[in-house]
Amino acid sequence: MDDIDRYLWEDLEKDGDITSDALLKNEKACATIIAKEACVVAGLEEARRVFQKTNGTAFLLVKDGTSVRKGSRVLEIHGSAKAILKGERLALNFIGRMSGIASETRLLVDRCRKINPSVSIAATRKTTPGFRAYEKKAVILGGGEPHRYGLYDGVLIKDNHLKLVGSVREALRRVQEKAPHKTIEIEVENEKDALVAAKGNTDVIMLDNIPPRKGEAITRKIRQINPHILIEVSGGITRDNIMHYAAYADRISLGALTHSVKSKDFSLEIFKN
Repeated sequence: MDDIDRYLWEDLEKDGDITSDALLKNEKACATIIAKEACVVAGLEEARRVFQKTNGTAFLLVKDGTSVRKGSRVLEIHGSAKAILKGERLALNFIGRMSGIASETRLLVDRCRKINPSVSIAATRKTTPGFRAYEKKAVILGGGEPHRYGLYDGVLIKDNHLKLVGSVREALRRVQEKAPHKTIEIEVENEKDALVAAKGNTDVIMLDNIPPRKGEAITRKIRQINPHILIEVSGGITRDNIMHYAAYADRISLGALTHSVKSKDFSLEIFKN
């Protein structure tokens, strides 16, 4: 059983779609999913797989990651009416949620790259439980960077680690000893720790909750010590203030890409064959 099987079970359980079963027999139908607003569309491949699971056949009319206008047809489905209705809500949930994330990512990428063409916009682990892979995929489709998928695929020394270990220097020493071949990132909240980290041969320094002007000044000092360190900024960043960080940051990460983005509106129109 994969993710989509589990998501369908949430809707159907053992009794299935009792409304459609009461109303319909084996009528054949076709349907179209339509964008109700302009957006960067994402989740079409997942929606196609949903209808495949319900014994329908779906065809992408545009590619995931494409900017579409209001009224654009993005997916066409054929099969029994029951098959289409079983998958309708899950397919729309995939497309709406992932398109919202992809659209917000594209907006922020475009805004920031007007200021700094090489800056990267990254997601965080502030994601919906069980849906992280799809939310991270939507960020990529919007032109962003997924960052870590979990605790297992990247070293990120955070404030709570530093409280437990005692210092930036000691935290770096331990990680470099235990995980010598991993990229090491450390989160700092002040200039002193940032400069200690810069001297400690780390790969990435995350300036967390540091105002833009102060962050820019700290970044200059870090680069004087080691120009190869990647500078990430995070904490309290929104679409309204993100441009203030773009000029000096190599990467901007924000939970708002996934934890509070608004889904885009799509609808499914069905026709009896």
